[in-house]
Amino acid sequence: MSKPIIVFDLDGTLVDTAPDLLDSLNHTLVAGGLSQVDDTAFRRFVGQGGRVMIERAYTAQRKQQLAALEHDRLHDIFLDHYTVNIPGRSQPYPGVVAAMDRFAAAGYLLAVCTNKYESLATNLIRALGLSDRFAAITGPETFGIRKPDPRHLTETIAKAGGDVARAVMVGDSVTDIDTAKAAGIPVVAVDFGYTDRHVSEYEPSVVISHYDELTIGMAQKLIDAASR
Repeated sequence: MSKPIIVFDLDGTLVDTAPDLLDSLNHTLVAGGLSQVDDTAFRRFVGQGGRVMIERAYTAQRKQQLAALEHDRLHDIFLDHYTVNIPGRSQPYPGVVAAMDRFAAAGYLLAVCTNKYESLATNLIRALGLSDRFAAITGPETFGIRKPDPRHLTETIAKAGGDVARAVMVGDSVTDIDTAKAAGIPVVAVDFGYTDRHVSEYEPSVVISHYDELTIGMAQKLIDAASR
């Protein structure tokens, strides 16, 4: 019989990767003859990926669209810098390791479903010493699809050996919330991630501010409610 499962988004949900992603962005901008961005102001865009961050910074500074070839060149610089510096200053969010311990002890599987490249996600999780906790780690290239396509989530659950009818998604963005809703899976939104609007506006099942709030009882209530 398949096991219940908790599926985490990565950036802004499981791990605070903003310091390193912003470092790589600023390295890239300088290489492209641009100015560095203000980390505090730009943090909300981190969850949208390197290409979007580069485009937003370029457009803001040059007041014109970034040419496709230059965009590709800058993105390659970004990826190279980020890759060689993993894990950098990235750290799991407070309480998340204890939360994973609780769910593992209760018989839940754990998985990661991220729009970060699977190779980068796997390297980061390994560098943080968390690899053994996850039954599956998937990115957009794993199945050739990406969130908010609900198949990215449901295929992740299947790959992990979990039960889609006893699954909970944990994320920090409208993309995570829309993905879970489309899959018919309850979603817990953390309010400390990377978004330019409060996650409550996207109507997740529950909003939490610390992983101490993510309990076995909460997960079971969400699963029971979704099955009615």
